[in-house]
Amino acid sequence: MSSTSHATPPTFNPRGAQSAAQDHSVAPGDIAVGVVIGRTSEYFDFFVYGIASVLVFPAVFFPDLPRLDGTLWAFAIFALAFIARPFGTVISMAVQRRWGRATKLTIALFLLGSCTAGIAFLPGYASLGTAAIVLLSILRFGQGLALGGSWDGLPSLLAMNAPPQRRGWYAMLGQLGAPLGFVLASGLFAYLYASLSPEDFLSWGWRYPFFCAFAINVVALFARLRLVVTHEYEQLLDERELEPVPATELLSTQGYNVFIGAFAALASYALFHLVTVFPLSWIHLFAEQTITEFLLIQIVGGFLCAGGIVASGWIADRHGRRRTLGTLAVLIAVFSGFTPTLLNGGTLGQDVFILVGFILLGLSYGQASGTVTANFATRYRYTGAALTADIAWLVGAAFAPLVALGLSAHFGLAYVSLYLLSGAACTLAALYLNRALETRS
Repeated sequence: MSSTSHATPPTFNPRGAQSAAQDHSVAPGDIAVGVVIGRTSEYFDFFVYGIASVLVFPAVFFPDLPRLDGTLWAFAIFALAFIARPFGTVISMAVQRRWGRATKLTIALFLLGSCTAGIAFLPGYASLGTAAIVLLSILRFGQGLALGGSWDGLPSLLAMNAPPQRRGWYAMLGQLGAPLGFVLASGLFAYLYASLSPEDFLSWGWRYPFFCAFAINVVALFARLRLVVTHEYEQLLDERELEPVPATELLSTQGYNVFIGAFAALASYALFHLVTVFPLSWIHLFAEQTITEFLLIQIVGGFLCAGGIVASGWIADRHGRRRTLGTLAVLIAVFSGFTPTLLNGGTLGQDVFILVGFILLGLSYGQASGTVTANFATRYRYTGAALTADIAWLVGAAFAPLVALGLSAHFGLAYVSLYLLSGAACTLAALYLNRALETRS
């Protein structure tokens, strides 16, 4: 046996220090940077499309429909990405098993960038008729496939190597990409919406955020590839058995963990769209507050959400991640009862709804990912974490704007409360079931 076989294996260094005896040590800061960059680019792309579904697509792709109906159709197409995402994960895992992680990630981000750029160049209904709607749907489905394939395993690597007393802190780092992406997307749309005439905004101004999303995806691709293809990361991922397994094998042996993990995060994922995309549509259709002012309030909410995510790491490390998630589910249930009063309460009530909602979102979303995915056997954690997140998004968030706007417009805002309350109830039930299964074992 050669001397190299006795070398110190890659280790996780909580302080980021690297000694000569640990040439292959991997600092958590490097992983965290890769996670935040990757998630921020994905969420920026995500929110650019979501905001455009309210401000742009009803007029550009559904001009012959009333604004409400056009927005509902835009939200239906918005949901296609979440339907496609689990399929993208399954396909990408097969690609990785055969050609490697770098090839899979390159294909996924190239597809995401291509679909995003395709939307930016897509003519509207006035030029192509129904074909424009079909092409928009195809490109949106392609975005979902790409997002499913963009899983790089870095959040799982970060969580598995985190010090036991700091797992909540490291778990929240990847979640910071959501408010960062939202703030960037909202800020860009607010600037364009305020600076351009309505005609110019709907003609060409709305396309710039999609071009920006394409550019950011290219930067993120190289930043993430720089991490995941290095020998140190490959070796550490291999040691932690963070490799893909067939979805059929995962579901047949760990299906109950996928189910529990998806529903444990439901309160956070349902609230996610009820304070970002849905209220923007409600203000645009039914309220007197201007879009620019409301986007600025949402930007403030995005910063509060980021602060809540950071605070969730500190809270979870002191009180437990599941207890934190359960407590926040109860608070979200309480918050749901005030939804009709606040959204019908004029500018002040609407602003309070956004700011309080974003704080609760940050505190809950910061620990929503991976709270129960530690239940997966090591061999299944890589694929299990990805597929669990996909199903959580599909069940909790995919149809939230469509359902919330449709119910509130036709039956009243009280039904939005019931929708959010049901998500909180599912989270509490899943956490209870998870604890019961642990007690039995």
